[in-house]
Amino acid sequence: MSHATPPNLEEQGRWLSVLARAEAEAVKAFTEKLLPELERQGLEVLENRMGLVMLPATDTAQGTRFHVGEVLVAASRVRLGGLEGYAVCLGRDLEQTLAIAILDAALQGGWHAERVRAFVEQQAAKQSAEDARLARQIAATRVTMETF
Repeated sequence: MSHATPPNLEEQGRWLSVLARAEAEAVKAFTEKLLPELERQGLEVLENRMGLVMLPATDTAQGTRFHVGEVLVAASRVRLGGLEGYAVCLGRDLEQTLAIAILDAALQGGWHAERVRAFVEQQAAKQSAEDARLARQIAATRVTMETF
């Protein structure tokens, strides 16, 4: 059931980004359905905690990087069939990051890969639609100034 070819970092970064932006309840419910099978692969929670990380920003005038302050994050790391999955999300929802870390390991190992990829693509489509809707709303408020 597992495949030998690991995903490339770009692909893995994309699915983690999509899952981190997805509705937490949807991710948790989807992962819950896969758990009985995945637990048979030797699922082990290695880390599941909250912490503070520095929030970076860039000065728009000079391009200088600086830290705005600290933000609370939830972080999880799991081992599934010898592979490690990892997730970090803003906020304190440890179940959300645990679910994403499990999906990360499942995708790396090829367990339910087609179902998980379909879920990720469904979430990506929702996010693209929401981004487009927000862009239209912003464009509608744009004011054009004439220069004298």
